[in-house]
Amino acid sequence: MKLFLAPMEGVVDWVMRDTLTQIGGIDQCVTEFLRVTDKLHPESVFYKNCPELKTGSRTRAGTPVFVQLLGGQAEPLALNAQRAVKLGALGVDLNFGCPAKTVNRHDGGAAILKSCDRVHTIVDTVRKAVPAHIPVTAKIRLGFDDPTRCIEIAEAVQAANATWLTIHCRTKTDGYKPPAYWEWIPRIKETVGMKIIANGEIWNVADFHRCVEVTQCEDYMVGRGVLSNPFIFKQIKQSLQQETVEEMNWLRAKPLLPKFFEASTMYINDYFAVSRTKQWLKALSLKNAEAKEVFDQIKILKKPTEFRENLEKICQ
Repeated sequence: MKLFLAPMEGVVDWVMRDTLTQIGGIDQCVTEFLRVTDKLHPESVFYKNCPELKTGSRTRAGTPVFVQLLGGQAEPLALNAQRAVKLGALGVDLNFGCPAKTVNRHDGGAAILKSCDRVHTIVDTVRKAVPAHIPVTAKIRLGFDDPTRCIEIAEAVQAANATWLTIHCRTKTDGYKPPAYWEWIPRIKETVGMKIIANGEIWNVADFHRCVEVTQCEDYMVGRGVLSNPFIFKQIKQSLQQETVEEMNWLRAKPLLPKFFEASTMYINDYFAVSRTKQWLKALSLKNAEAKEVFDQIKILKKPTEFRENLEKICQ
C-alpha cells in the first residue's frame, strides 16, 4: 500500500514537500499544478515548479515526485509533458480536479469534467507523447456538479490508458465541504479495472481505516489532513504495521516551523516565508489548541525580522 501527498495548490511547494517527506510515511508526491495554455514553458519554469528535477525527481528524503499539468488543450499539454520527462520527471499527472473558479473559467481543472470526450482526448494525447515506461496519471473529482458522471469519466481515463486514477470523492460544486463520498469508488471499480487512489476527508488514522473499509483501494492520498497533523502519514504506516501510533502534539510539531520559515526564505524570500508559515500555523491550529495560541500571537506580525524572532522564541 502506498500513501500519496496531495498536490495542493498554493500550499505543497518544494519546501512543504521537503519538510513533510523528511518526517516519513509518504511514498509519492505530486507538484502543485503547472498551468498550460497554448505555450511550451521554458525549462526554468519547470525547475521553479519542481526543483526536485535536479535531484532525480525525488525529494531529499528520496520520495518520488511527479509533475502535475493543468489545462484544456491536449497538444500543448503533451508538449509540456514531453519537456517535463526530458528534464527528468518520473511521471506526469493531469489535473481535472481543481475547483477554483478562476481556473475553471479559464478552461482548466474540474471544468474539463463536463466532457468525458475532452478528458479522454487529453489523457490519450499526453499518454502517446511520452515514453511508455513513464507513468501518465489523472486526478479527478466525482464530476462537475453531478456525481453520477464519475463512472463515465473514469471509463474515459481508463480507455486513454492512464497508469492510474486518483479520485477526490466530491464534485466540483461540493468544493471541500464534508463529507467525501467514498462509496462511489466501489461503484466505479465495478466497471473500471485500473488502479484507483482514494482521496478526500482523511484527517486521522481512524478516517483512513474507514476509507479503506469503504473503498478497498490499494493506495490513498492525503491532503489537508497532513497540514493539521504533519505526522499523519507516519501514524498511518505505524497502524498498518501494528506498531504503537505516536500521537501528534505541539511539542513534536513546533520545531518544524523555524526550519520551514528559513527554507521558504531561501526558496523565494522572507515575506513569502512569513505568509506560508502563517498559513501552515493556521492549519495546525485547527486541530491543536497550543498551535492556535501561537498563531493568534504572531498572525499580526508582518515584518520578517520580527516574525522570525518571535517564531524562534516560541518554538525553541
